[in-house]
Amino acid sequence: MESKQRIVFIDYIRVLACFLVMLVHASENFYGVDSSGLAGNMSMLVNEQNRFWVAFYDGALGRVSVPLFMIVSAFLLVPMSPRLTMTGFYRRRFLRILPPFVLFLLLYTFLPLAWGGMTWQQSMSDLKALPFNFPSMGGHLWFMYPLISLYLIIPVVSPWLERASARDELVFLAIFAFSTLMPWLHRFVQPELWGECFWNQYGMLWYCSGYLGYLVLAHYIRTHIKWSRHRRLAIGSACFIIGAVFTAWSFWWKGVPGQLIETPMLEWSWEFCTPNVLLATFGLFLLFTCMTSAKAPAWVDKLARMSYGMYLMHMFFLSIIASWIVGGDVANPTLPVWLAIPSIALLTFVCSAVTTWLLSLLPGSKYTVGC
Repeated sequence: MESKQRIVFIDYIRVLACFLVMLVHASENFYGVDSSGLAGNMSMLVNEQNRFWVAFYDGALGRVSVPLFMIVSAFLLVPMSPRLTMTGFYRRRFLRILPPFVLFLLLYTFLPLAWGGMTWQQSMSDLKALPFNFPSMGGHLWFMYPLISLYLIIPVVSPWLERASARDELVFLAIFAFSTLMPWLHRFVQPELWGECFWNQYGMLWYCSGYLGYLVLAHYIRTHIKWSRHRRLAIGSACFIIGAVFTAWSFWWKGVPGQLIETPMLEWSWEFCTPNVLLATFGLFLLFTCMTSAKAPAWVDKLARMSYGMYLMHMFFLSIIASWIVGGDVANPTLPVWLAIPSIALLTFVCSAVTTWLLSLLPGSKYTVGC
């Protein structure tokens, strides 16, 4: 159930995950060939330096950002309070996330017009598509749709999780872990698996795969893992390092400098429900549970509360900061690549935090930036 008391390590995870999202998008400027600076359908690395640092920052570090957010949400919300109805849960969650989400859908549709970042025709095209998907300038908002789906399913699975034994949950998690092989099987073995075909996209593992697995994992960690701090440190470190190293290597292996490559092939093991990302996410979350602080510093608490608004707006700042630091030449940016990527992310983080804080001082800020 959602606790009114702040959980210290969860606040730290929120702040880190928010920064890692920006680190991912900062890294995309160094391999995407799209004019926006972000990774589009095609990619190319210009040199070995970019190849290594993108693999490190975006792969080894950044890929756990989205699963961490999913686990945090589930960790706080599951199981639901017995007094909370399905409609009550939906009302509470969606009143918090939907107004800011809808506002930023509109902002990413129209605001770039102010500085010539898009044409009026593109803006109108995005507006017509809004009931169905995110706008072209707000690609990071894809995350909101699976998050909403997670909220929709929580009242359905919550009663089962209340009754399920540790063994029951492990059975489901084993099926989920197996399902994370599917992106690799789709790409390298067989495009359609276990009943998938052009008239049926709901294959055998559809209902046991995806972010639902992270929801059950969050409950399992909170309810059934009673390991000592030493054991959590050891297992968490091993899982994170193995998962992170594989994720970085997978990009480095495919990213041959000077060769144009389809982005899905370059990012073949960067999907958020792959074995390596699952392993790294589990390990890092375990490491955070080892924190013993009774209370987080005020700045961590504040940033954690502002993380939603910062996530929503960060692309407005990142594109400007990245163009300044990259300077139009990804092979020779203003700063060395090893410093340029985290600098873009950090400056974006600071600008987003300051802006979210200022907006939070205005009346009705929970409907604009969620805090």
